[in-house]
Amino acid sequence: MVSFKLNPTTPIYVAGHRGLVGSAVWRQLEAEGCQNLIGWASAEVDLRDRDATFDAVVTGKPEVVVVAAAKVGGIMANDTYPVDFLNDNLRIQTNLFEAAHAAKVPRLIFLGSSCIYPKLANQPIAEDELLTGPLEPTNDAYAIAKIAGIMAIRSYRRQYGHSWISAMPTNLYGNGDNFDIENSHVLPAMIRKFDAAKKTGEPPTLWGTGTPRREFLHTTDLAKAVTHLLRTFDDETHINIGTGSDVSIAELADLIADIVGYDGEVIWDTSKPDGTPRKLLDVSKLRATGWSPQITLGEGIAETYQWYLANRNTLRS
Repeated sequence: MVSFKLNPTTPIYVAGHRGLVGSAVWRQLEAEGCQNLIGWASAEVDLRDRDATFDAVVTGKPEVVVVAAAKVGGIMANDTYPVDFLNDNLRIQTNLFEAAHAAKVPRLIFLGSSCIYPKLANQPIAEDELLTGPLEPTNDAYAIAKIAGIMAIRSYRRQYGHSWISAMPTNLYGNGDNFDIENSHVLPAMIRKFDAAKKTGEPPTLWGTGTPRREFLHTTDLAKAVTHLLRTFDDETHINIGTGSDVSIAELADLIADIVGYDGEVIWDTSKPDGTPRKLLDVSKLRATGWSPQITLGEGIAETYQWYLANRNTLRS
């Protein structure tokens, strides 16, 4: 097995360190004794700006880069603003890769998304399902940007010999999530809707039929997988990060309602899209490296709900 060291003094740049994923990685690195962490808020360094990105990365001289910066959103946001999701993510990735190359960064991990796979991919989805069929139309622009990131990692490895890797997480949730009703992902949106329904008695309206199946991974588990892969994985083929199990959206709704304490009616708006019928990752490649998740879905949702209750007054509306 490949072995890379993350020493306490190793300078590590976490791009997107204030986001859902980046903040979890930052906390995990701190917990593992890494003391030389680098992060810039978007107000300090706009990663869509090539010059600003180059100045920051070349000056910062990181030895490890975690690319967790991205423009993200749920079905509605992706379907409404495909140009933004395509262009912003391509710019962020390209700028970070070029800057890391210029700074001679020896180790980098690019985090993408399981939406890179075809809409009707074989289940569970193995890494070699990439580019074997059409994408889900509601988030194809975002997916194309992430596929481009995978290809960029492969290209830098082949042309320059960099030990850079890419990993594709399943659907993520956790403390610090985006709970905005219009732009969030399904799990945090449900938490907010069921919490509101508990207070008002008005039944929440959920998108679609409830039949699609999804896999969910807590960001604490993701962050542990990231540091594990930085130490042990070195291959040009991307690697899936997930739990290996899924639930239907209706089952997810029942679980969240129970945790929140709402026992009323639920309205399913079937005029809204379901998205991909099923999206379960094959994580056998990851498990073969010695890693597996520790947080159950129920435990993770309960923790996330408590975080939401403690912070909802400061969240975006």
